[in-house]
Amino acid sequence: MPIALRFAARSDLGLGPKSRNEDSGYAGPNLLVLADGMGGHAAGDVASSMIVGELAPLDDEAVGADQAVARLERALRRANAKLTKAVRENDELTGMGSTTIALLRAGNKIAMAHIGDSRAFMLRGDTFTQITKDHSFVQQLVDEGRITREEASRHPQRSVVTRVMTGQPDDEPDTSLREAKVGDRLLLCSDGLSDFVGADVIEEIVKEAKTPAEAADRCIEVALKASTRDNVTVIVADVVPSDTVLTSTTPQVVGAAQSRLRARTRAIPTSPAAKAAALSREATGRSEDDEDEDDPVELAEEGTARSRRSRTIRRGLGAIVILAVLVAGGYAAYAWSQTQYFVAADAGRVTIFRGVSQDLGPISLHHVEMRSDVTVSQLPVDVQGAVDGAIPAVSLSDAVAKVSRLRQEADRCRALAESGTTCGSTPVPATTPSGVPTPTPSHSATPRPTATTLYTPPPMPEVRK
Repeated sequence: MPIALRFAARSDLGLGPKSRNEDSGYAGPNLLVLADGMGGHAAGDVASSMIVGELAPLDDEAVGADQAVARLERALRRANAKLTKAVRENDELTGMGSTTIALLRAGNKIAMAHIGDSRAFMLRGDTFTQITKDHSFVQQLVDEGRITREEASRHPQRSVVTRVMTGQPDDEPDTSLREAKVGDRLLLCSDGLSDFVGADVIEEIVKEAKTPAEAADRCIEVALKASTRDNVTVIVADVVPSDTVLTSTTPQVVGAAQSRLRARTRAIPTSPAAKAAALSREATGRSEDDEDEDDPVELAEEGTARSRRSRTIRRGLGAIVILAVLVAGGYAAYAWSQTQYFVAADAGRVTIFRGVSQDLGPISLHHVEMRSDVTVSQLPVDVQGAVDGAIPAVSLSDAVAKVSRLRQEADRCRALAESGTTCGSTPVPATTPSGVPTPTPSHSATPRPTATTLYTPPPMPEVRK
């Protein structure tokens, strides 16, 4: 039986410290997209809205089941490339990224692409199932049998993601194609819901709500009652027969994408094609007038730029030979570097990097592995210096442990600030004449990390000729 989607999308700022909504959502007749942005000053909302803008045109295309997954993958690669370009052109966007869930209807099937820790669920009959798998540190611990799912829901590192859209070439989503049946109900949500509301409560809401709009509204309401400290976005869609009379087929855009769409367009478009086109313009930064005709000045500048690039390429041919020799000689060192980890500041936040903190000429020997919610400015001055200078770690788990200790120190500083006491530097234990450390008075029984105890420099690798 041919199918259609009856949908609803809702988003709320939440009760946390964020001054802007960094989530973006899009729900249309053929496409559902949810993106939870992160990083930078105003970068989270930029990343999520750019991704939604790049995917939105898929809603207005007839896609066969054999093409749907490939279409989603290509659109996400284009979106990722635009994130890369945006960061290169604006340093303030450095460190931005976004989770993404996209569901594309193709006939009687649903193609899905997913990266990050936002979640998708399906209610079929009485069975409520999570159909995505989190790309997160705690999910790795669950997979390895080191913690249970119940422990994962309370783990202090549950917000640490291991894979999101950041503009890096290895930001690859999981994809799948599944059958859709009349009566199915789909739920997409950001962690502003799933981190603060139990799965059993979400299931009850999804089962009892009469319409997608009612389910979405109740999810937002319950998240706020649970004092969610994050942006919360929910998309609900029912699979119905194609001949069902739908109250509306106008796409719904919520969160950051809605705000940026209102800011850039003269009037809010209502048709699927117009709304998709407007979001696509928002993703590329082009205005409506830009699409009418090409600017001769721009064309001339592009020709000059191409000429300069050609000369640069010719002059660089000789350098390529030398670079090839250097690359061959440095491959072993690079391979070793990618087994290392360190903790450092990135866009004002404590971040785990894979690799070493140095660069080899134009070649970066490190990339972001995980981003935390710890702000460097919240730490004591001496610990800030350690983070700014990079803290080596012997493994990924060691790096996560160091981030956990930094989070404890940030929490301590916040507690002191609330009581009107300056956090200052982290105290280093004094020593007695016999050389035995003497305890330092503390308001907490938890030992405080210091700039000298956060890490021990690892041994340098042996280099052989």
